[in-house]
Amino acid sequence: MRLIDTHTHFYSPEFEEDFEKALQRARSAGVTKFYLPSIDSTVIDDMLQLEKLYPQEFFPMMGLHPCSVKENYLQELEIIEDYLSKRKFVAVGEIGLDFYWDTTFKNEQFEAFNKQMEMALKHNLPIVIHTRNAMRETIEAVRPYAAKGLKGIFHCFGDNNETAKEIINLGFYLGIGGVLTYKNSKLGEAIKDIPLEYIVLETDAPYLTPVPFRGKRNESSYLTYIAEKLAEIKSVPVQDIAEITSANAEKIFGH
Repeated sequence: MRLIDTHTHFYSPEFEEDFEKALQRARSAGVTKFYLPSIDSTVIDDMLQLEKLYPQEFFPMMGLHPCSVKENYLQELEIIEDYLSKRKFVAVGEIGLDFYWDTTFKNEQFEAFNKQMEMALKHNLPIVIHTRNAMRETIEAVRPYAAKGLKGIFHCFGDNNETAKEIINLGFYLGIGGVLTYKNSKLGEAIKDIPLEYIVLETDAPYLTPVPFRGKRNESSYLTYIAEKLAEIKSVPVQDIAEITSANAEKIFGH
Protein backbone atom coordinates (compact mmCIF):
# COMPACT_ATOMS: atom_id res chain seq x y z
CA MET A 1 0.00 0.00 0.00
CA ARG A 2 1.40 3.38 -1.05
CA LEU A 3 0.39 6.48 0.90
CA ILE A 4 1.26 10.17 0.63
CA ASP A 5 1.29 12.57 3.58
CA THR A 6 0.24 15.87 2.04
CA HIS A 7 0.88 17.89 5.20
CA THR A 8 3.58 17.09 7.75
CA HIS A 9 5.91 19.31 9.76
CA PHE A 10 8.59 16.61 9.77
CA TYR A 11 11.26 19.31 10.10
CA SER A 12 9.97 20.45 13.50
CA PRO A 13 12.03 20.13 16.71
CA GLU A 14 9.67 17.41 17.96
CA PHE A 15 11.44 14.98 15.59
CA GLU A 16 15.02 15.91 16.46
CA GLU A 17 15.67 12.96 18.75
CA ASP A 18 14.24 10.16 16.60
CA PHE A 19 13.94 11.54 13.08
CA GLU A 20 15.51 8.55 11.34
CA LYS A 21 13.37 6.08 13.27
CA ALA A 22 10.20 8.08 12.58
CA LEU A 23 11.08 8.21 8.89
CA GLN A 24 11.71 4.48 8.81
CA ARG A 25 8.37 3.81 10.52
CA ALA A 26 6.63 5.94 7.91
CA ARG A 27 8.37 4.13 5.07
CA SER A 28 7.43 0.77 6.62
CA ALA A 29 3.80 1.96 6.74
CA GLY A 30 3.92 2.65 3.00
CA VAL A 31 4.28 6.43 3.11
CA THR A 32 6.38 7.36 0.08
CA LYS A 33 6.15 11.16 -0.06
CA PHE A 34 6.03 13.92 2.52
CA TYR A 35 4.87 17.43 1.65
CA LEU A 36 6.24 20.08 3.99
CA PRO A 37 4.17 23.22 4.69
CA SER A 38 6.12 26.34 5.56
CA ILE A 39 5.20 28.50 8.57
CA ASP A 40 7.53 31.48 8.20
CA SER A 41 11.15 32.21 7.31
CA THR A 42 12.47 30.53 10.48
CA VAL A 43 11.71 27.03 9.15
CA ILE A 44 12.93 27.41 5.57
CA ASP A 45 16.47 26.16 6.16
CA ASP A 46 15.22 23.06 7.99
CA MET A 47 12.74 22.25 5.21
CA LEU A 48 15.31 22.68 2.47
CA GLN A 49 17.78 20.53 4.36
CA LEU A 50 15.30 17.63 4.37
CA GLU A 51 14.71 18.13 0.66
CA LYS A 52 18.47 18.08 0.07
CA LEU A 53 18.94 14.86 2.05
CA TYR A 54 15.87 13.05 0.68
CA PRO A 55 14.96 14.70 -2.65
CA GLN A 56 12.62 11.88 -3.74
CA GLU A 57 10.62 11.94 -0.51
CA PHE A 58 10.47 15.46 0.96
CA PHE A 59 8.88 18.33 -0.95
CA PRO A 60 8.80 21.82 0.61
CA MET A 61 6.17 24.50 0.16
CA MET A 62 6.72 28.22 0.58
CA GLY A 63 4.35 30.46 2.52
CA LEU A 64 3.44 32.49 5.60
CA HIS A 65 1.05 30.86 8.07
CA PRO A 66 -1.74 33.22 9.24
CA CYS A 67 -0.62 32.84 12.88
CA SER A 68 2.81 34.09 11.79
CA VAL A 69 1.38 37.29 10.32
CA LYS A 70 2.85 39.93 12.65
CA GLU A 71 4.41 43.39 12.37
CA ASN A 72 7.04 42.06 9.95
CA TYR A 73 4.62 40.33 7.56
CA LEU A 74 5.62 42.44 4.56
CA GLN A 75 9.27 41.41 4.98
CA GLU A 76 8.17 37.79 5.29
CA LEU A 77 6.18 38.09 2.06
CA GLU A 78 9.24 39.54 0.31
CA ILE A 79 11.27 36.49 1.38
CA ILE A 80 8.57 34.20 -0.01
CA GLU A 81 8.42 36.00 -3.35
CA ASP A 82 12.21 35.94 -3.56
CA TYR A 83 12.32 32.17 -3.03
CA LEU A 84 9.48 31.54 -5.48
CA SER A 85 11.25 33.57 -8.15
CA LYS A 86 14.52 31.65 -7.66
CA ARG A 87 13.38 28.02 -7.67
CA LYS A 88 10.42 25.67 -7.88
CA PHE A 89 8.28 24.71 -4.90
CA VAL A 90 5.33 22.33 -4.89
CA ALA A 91 2.86 24.84 -3.44
CA VAL A 92 2.33 28.14 -1.69
CA GLY A 93 1.42 27.11 1.82
CA GLU A 94 0.35 26.94 4.42
CA ILE A 95 -1.54 30.18 4.08
CA GLY A 96 -4.99 31.40 5.05
CA LEU A 97 -6.93 32.93 7.92
CA ASP A 98 -6.93 32.07 11.63
CA PHE A 99 -9.12 34.04 14.01
CA TYR A 100 -8.99 31.50 16.84
CA TRP A 101 -6.11 32.73 19.00
CA ASP A 102 -5.67 36.36 18.07
CA THR A 103 -7.29 38.86 15.73
CA THR A 104 -4.81 41.68 16.30
CA PHE A 105 -3.55 41.34 12.72
CA LYS A 106 -6.85 40.37 11.13
CA ASN A 107 -6.61 42.89 8.29
CA GLU A 108 -2.99 41.96 7.69
CA GLN A 109 -3.97 38.28 7.53
CA PHE A 110 -6.39 39.08 4.70
CA GLU A 111 -3.72 41.08 2.89
CA ALA A 112 -1.07 38.36 3.31
CA PHE A 113 -3.53 35.69 2.14
CA ASN A 114 -4.50 37.65 -0.96
CA LYS A 115 -0.90 38.50 -1.84
CA GLN A 116 0.13 34.86 -1.54
CA MET A 117 -2.76 33.67 -3.69
CA GLU A 118 -1.58 36.17 -6.31
CA MET A 119 1.92 34.72 -6.03
CA ALA A 120 0.52 31.21 -6.52
CA LEU A 121 -1.25 32.25 -9.70
CA LYS A 122 1.85 34.08 -10.93
CA HIS A 123 4.06 31.02 -10.40
CA ASN A 124 1.41 28.52 -11.46
CA LEU A 125 1.33 26.75 -8.11
CA PRO A 126 -1.47 25.32 -5.95
CA ILE A 127 -2.08 26.64 -2.45
CA VAL A 128 -2.47 24.81 0.85
CA ILE A 129 -4.95 26.57 3.11
CA HIS A 130 -5.05 26.81 6.89
CA THR A 131 -8.36 28.13 8.19
CA ARG A 132 -9.60 28.24 11.77
CA ASN A 133 -12.66 30.11 13.01
CA ALA A 134 -12.70 31.73 9.58
CA MET A 135 -14.16 29.23 7.12
CA ARG A 136 -16.70 31.58 5.53
CA GLU A 137 -14.18 34.38 5.17
CA THR A 138 -11.63 31.97 3.72
CA ILE A 139 -13.97 30.56 1.09
CA GLU A 140 -15.05 34.04 0.01
CA ALA A 141 -11.41 35.16 -0.20
CA VAL A 142 -10.52 32.13 -2.34
CA ARG A 143 -13.51 32.39 -4.68
CA PRO A 144 -12.21 35.11 -7.07
CA TYR A 145 -8.83 33.40 -7.34
CA ALA A 146 -10.44 30.01 -7.98
CA ALA A 147 -12.32 31.69 -10.84
CA LYS A 148 -8.89 32.54 -12.31
CA GLY A 149 -7.79 28.91 -12.12
CA LEU A 150 -6.22 28.70 -8.66
CA LYS A 151 -6.28 25.18 -7.17
CA GLY A 152 -5.31 23.75 -3.83
CA ILE A 153 -6.18 21.99 -0.61
CA PHE A 154 -8.22 23.04 2.39
CA HIS A 155 -5.85 21.46 4.89
CA CYS A 156 -7.27 19.86 8.04
CA PHE A 157 -10.85 20.10 6.83
CA GLY A 158 -13.29 19.74 9.70
CA ASP A 159 -16.47 21.50 8.65
CA ASN A 160 -19.88 20.23 7.51
CA ASN A 161 -21.12 18.59 4.32
CA GLU A 162 -22.47 21.81 2.84
CA THR A 163 -19.08 23.50 3.21
CA ALA A 164 -17.31 20.44 1.81
CA LYS A 165 -19.46 20.59 -1.32
CA GLU A 166 -18.85 24.32 -1.68
CA ILE A 167 -15.08 23.75 -1.52
CA ILE A 168 -14.99 20.96 -4.08
CA ASN A 169 -17.24 23.01 -6.37
CA LEU A 170 -14.44 25.59 -6.37
CA GLY A 171 -12.14 22.84 -7.64
CA PHE A 172 -10.31 22.46 -4.33
CA TYR A 173 -9.43 19.31 -2.40
CA LEU A 174 -10.14 18.41 1.22
CA GLY A 175 -7.16 17.48 3.39
CA ILE A 176 -8.35 14.80 5.81
CA GLY A 177 -6.38 13.99 8.94
CA GLY A 178 -6.54 12.57 12.44
CA VAL A 179 -9.75 14.36 13.41
CA LEU A 180 -11.57 11.78 11.28
CA THR A 181 -10.74 9.12 13.88
CA TYR A 182 -11.98 11.04 16.94
CA LYS A 183 -14.94 9.57 18.80
CA ASN A 184 -17.18 12.65 18.69
CA SER A 185 -16.02 13.90 15.30
CA LYS A 186 -18.74 14.59 12.73
CA LEU A 187 -16.20 14.72 9.92
CA GLY A 188 -17.13 11.23 8.72
CA GLU A 189 -20.73 12.33 8.12
CA ALA A 190 -19.54 15.52 6.42
CA ILE A 191 -17.47 13.71 3.80
CA LYS A 192 -19.43 10.46 3.45
CA ASP A 193 -20.84 11.46 0.05
CA ILE A 194 -17.85 13.54 -1.12
CA PRO A 195 -16.15 11.76 -4.05
CA LEU A 196 -12.74 10.33 -3.19
CA GLU A 197 -11.36 12.22 -6.19
CA TYR A 198 -11.51 15.37 -4.02
CA ILE A 199 -9.79 13.97 -0.93
CA VAL A 200 -6.13 13.81 0.10
CA LEU A 201 -4.68 12.41 3.31
CA GLU A 202 -2.50 14.22 5.82
CA THR A 203 -1.20 13.91 9.37
CA ASP A 204 -0.26 17.52 10.23
CA ALA A 205 2.43 15.84 12.35
CA PRO A 206 3.36 16.47 15.10
CA TYR A 207 -0.18 17.76 15.73
CA LEU A 208 -3.70 16.24 15.61
CA THR A 209 -2.66 12.68 16.36
CA PRO A 210 -5.23 10.06 15.33
CA VAL A 211 -6.77 7.44 17.59
CA PRO A 212 -5.32 5.22 19.10
CA PHE A 213 -2.36 7.53 19.76
CA ARG A 214 -4.29 10.71 20.55
CA GLY A 215 -2.50 12.79 23.16
CA LYS A 216 0.94 11.74 21.92
CA ARG A 217 3.13 13.24 19.20
CA ASN A 218 1.77 12.61 15.73
CA GLU A 219 3.96 11.19 12.97
CA SER A 220 3.57 10.28 9.32
CA SER A 221 3.42 6.53 9.95
CA TYR A 222 0.02 7.09 11.57
CA LEU A 223 -1.42 7.99 8.18
CA THR A 224 -2.50 4.35 7.94
CA TYR A 225 -5.06 4.87 10.72
CA ILE A 226 -6.62 7.77 8.84
CA ALA A 227 -6.72 5.75 5.61
CA GLU A 228 -8.33 2.81 7.41
CA LYS A 229 -10.99 5.03 9.00
CA LEU A 230 -11.78 6.64 5.66
CA ALA A 231 -12.07 3.18 4.08
CA GLU A 232 -14.55 2.21 6.79
CA ILE A 233 -16.64 5.37 6.24
CA LYS A 234 -16.61 4.96 2.46
CA SER A 235 -17.11 1.16 2.58
CA VAL A 236 -14.24 0.56 0.17
CA PRO A 237 -10.96 -1.37 0.54
CA VAL A 238 -8.17 0.62 2.18
CA GLN A 239 -6.04 -0.12 -0.88
CA ASP A 240 -8.48 1.94 -2.96
CA ILE A 241 -8.22 4.81 -0.49
CA ALA A 242 -4.43 4.71 -0.73
CA GLU A 243 -4.37 4.59 -4.53
CA ILE A 244 -6.94 7.33 -5.14
CA THR A 245 -5.72 9.80 -2.50
CA SER A 246 -2.09 9.31 -3.59
CA ALA A 247 -3.03 9.96 -7.20
CA ASN A 248 -4.90 13.09 -6.09
CA ALA A 249 -1.84 14.34 -4.20
CA GLU A 250 0.45 13.86 -7.17
CA LYS A 251 -2.06 15.55 -9.44
CA ILE A 252 -2.40 18.65 -7.28
CA PHE A 253 1.33 18.99 -6.50
CA GLY A 254 2.50 18.07 -9.99
CA HIS A 255 4.60 15.03 -9.05
